[in-house]
Amino acid sequence: MATIVVIDDESRQQFVLKTILEDKCYEVHTASSAEDGLRLIKALSPEVVITDINMGGMSGVQLLDAIPEDTVKPAFIIMTAYGTISSAVEAMRKGAFDYLTKPLDKDVLLLTIQKATERMQLFKENIRLQNALHEKFRIEGIVGESKKMQEALNIARKVSPTATTLVIYGESGTGKELFAKAIHYNSPRKTGPFIAINCAAIPENIIESELFGYEPGAFTGASRRTVGLIETANKGTLFLDEIGDLPMITQTKLLRVLQDKEIRRLGGKENIKVDVRIISATHRNLEEEVQARRFRDDLYYRLKVATIELPSLRERREDIPALVSFFIDRYNKEFGKKIKGVSPEAMKALTGFHWPGNIRHLAAVIEMAVLLADTDLIDINDIEREIKLPLHKKVLDMDIPEEGINFEELEKKLLRKAMLKADNVATKAAKLLGMSYKTFLYRLEKFGLHPECSNRESPSLNEE
Repeated sequence: MATIVVIDDESRQQFVLKTILEDKCYEVHTASSAEDGLRLIKALSPEVVITDINMGGMSGVQLLDAIPEDTVKPAFIIMTAYGTISSAVEAMRKGAFDYLTKPLDKDVLLLTIQKATERMQLFKENIRLQNALHEKFRIEGIVGESKKMQEALNIARKVSPTATTLVIYGESGTGKELFAKAIHYNSPRKTGPFIAINCAAIPENIIESELFGYEPGAFTGASRRTVGLIETANKGTLFLDEIGDLPMITQTKLLRVLQDKEIRRLGGKENIKVDVRIISATHRNLEEEVQARRFRDDLYYRLKVATIELPSLRERREDIPALVSFFIDRYNKEFGKKIKGVSPEAMKALTGFHWPGNIRHLAAVIEMAVLLADTDLIDINDIEREIKLPLHKKVLDMDIPEEGINFEELEKKLLRKAMLKADNVATKAAKLLGMSYKTFLYRLEKFGLHPECSNRESPSLNEE
């Protein structure tokens, strides 16, 4: 039950209030002066303070001002005589929850306290959730000791306290949204909303209404006013994933948002001021998109005040053991398991795999292994099917020449061989390599390969 501090220089009033409130199972502490009340407040962190407005010495309003800014202020209920209502109203302006006139009405008193305690419980729960989000998405909690990850984390730490826009580059599954959330929840906007939208997943004729909202009659089927995602993200952060897929007409309107900090709903006649930080992400090279006239150069320079490049899991293999441990802990808690780790053979397979789906792929493999493992140690048999181990073993058995291997050339050879084996059907080729269709197309695009490439002579996998 809530804790309440009653402050009044009349002992009888203290006694009456204490009796009424304890009868309702509240924990009640009393003080005869604002100075003594302040000491109780600091010691007890009560949900509610009921204080007379004039007591000699510090007043109830002055007590409200005296609560340290770095503490959670309790809900103040000011007791006042008829002639001092103006002072009580002033206390309300300064943050008091409510005021009651003497003589107090018992029912009104209890109802006001009930409302005050409910508000404080919601407020404290909100703080708890905010702290939990901050802990979950704290930048220091992102797993990664490799050089490229440390570079990315260093930039994230520097940009988090600011309102600057930034672009996060990386393949699908590398953690772009995780980074965006970490930056948001470590910024002054952390109490505001974090809104994410995948620009590639929404049809071109719908994305504008999703972002900007619309008024009734703006288009066929628009029967009511709908607030867009930009407006919803006011005072917070809007994360635009795969911004390279944003249509040109929508790019123009987004540029106006960044320049003028206002939007206009579709079919609307008035501009609406917004205060939104925009973080965008893409797997595309936006500079090349600008040169190809598929992306506006003025929008590009507005978005890329800062950039973060997230490496693929293949480029940070030294982080895989720590990531495996992290995911084992997560899924142990979720499934009530007690997996202690992985066998040396399994870890060798995990660190040697090419991980086309990056961290998301690794998380899925460990989740399945934790769920199905029969012992407290994940063995090679628990992951063999998930990571296509026969291909993995074939690659590991290759001789590595003294001058080393060009991994990108090896990957290109694998892509060609997969397309050849799949008769140029990209969906089949992606399945052969254990990749998602989207990731497979991205790899083809990255290396400038096309379906017809498999018609050419396909080099042997074991060629040096």
